[in-house]
Amino acid sequence: MTSLRGLVAVVIVFLTANAATLPDCARADVQYFPIPAVSTSKNDGNDTGLIFPILFTDPDGELKYLLAPMIVRNSIVGTRGSFNVFRYEPGGREIRFTGSFTERIERKVVFSYTDPAFSQGRYSLNFGASFFKNATSRFFGLGRTTTETEQTNYTAREARANWRFGVYANEVTQIAFGQRFRQVSLQRGGTNLPFTGDQFPSVDGVQGETLILGHRATFYYDTRNNLVSPTDGMAVTAYAEVNQNLRNEDHFVYSRYEFEVKKLFPSESKRAILIVRADLQATIGDQVPFFEQSSLGGQNNLRGYGVDRFIDKNLVAMSIEERIHMVRTKFAGVTADFEIAPFLDTGQVFNDYRDVSFKSYRMTPGIGFRGIVKPNVVGRVDYGYSREGGAIFAGLDFPY
Repeated sequence: MTSLRGLVAVVIVFLTANAATLPDCARADVQYFPIPAVSTSKNDGNDTGLIFPILFTDPDGELKYLLAPMIVRNSIVGTRGSFNVFRYEPGGREIRFTGSFTERIERKVVFSYTDPAFSQGRYSLNFGASFFKNATSRFFGLGRTTTETEQTNYTAREARANWRFGVYANEVTQIAFGQRFRQVSLQRGGTNLPFTGDQFPSVDGVQGETLILGHRATFYYDTRNNLVSPTDGMAVTAYAEVNQNLRNEDHFVYSRYEFEVKKLFPSESKRAILIVRADLQATIGDQVPFFEQSSLGGQNNLRGYGVDRFIDKNLVAMSIEERIHMVRTKFAGVTADFEIAPFLDTGQVFNDYRDVSFKSYRMTPGIGFRGIVKPNVVGRVDYGYSREGGAIFAGLDFPY
């Protein structure tokens, strides 16, 4: 399923790069202008259509709302109509809603609320819920040695809900607790590829319905100068999560862990920023559904491969990216920056730490384009290259 957030990200990059040529179609605080939507994705096919973004700003020029109705024709699932609403408030508070209906199979409703400065900055609060059917999901089997010829397709029918409450120990340290619920069932997909349920019937999570209830404790240490569009600092995240597989009486409990470090090295002028990221993930337990294990490929790691290209219990990954400021301009009464970002992603998945080998690392070089409306909005388009070709991803945030 083509990411609706990704299409909105393309809008932001497009508007930033072309802001000087945009007409003044309305009052200074409301701008609207139709633009073409053309994109391609390794898993999701080709899109052509029209997006009609509407931007609302306050008297000070700060972006308050971004509305993006769109109609898109996808080469796999047919015509899709969708509506996206993003609300931005002081202190980083943000509300997002997405709804879409597609001619074949796919449906999507997503809501999220984020407040990093809840109750006058003493706490953080996040919650959200979603339901979707993704008709272009891919599975190649488990492990790092899977080949492109093993590719299968399925529709992921999922319902999710989550909440997280954090307490600040000081200005840069937070301890958070939360829960998540995930319901997953696999149905036949929207492509001509073999159905995952036929090719991998014995893999955990393929057959029947899976219900997961997760309980997570997270440690955050974050000295970055902004949560959405930082230019300096470091962020460390570590979590431990205990999960209950409610449909599996034999192996009811498994656990997951992650340790991630991100460090920004700005130039003196901050027109060039080097970002280094290292990520280590581990899953402990038996009969863990494949979609609950660690994965490489997609918009946030190993960007030269499609989403979930490599899956196994554990993961080690590293990325390096140079974000280079190109131009600053104005549209819809707000200031926007345009960046170019060459990058290199590497990593591997594995079942046992004794299997880690330097010769097993996958590498994907690439380049990204970013449109930024500080402090709340980042739109990006990234192209990564791999031995299986290339992949294009778009999103409404930095990859890390």
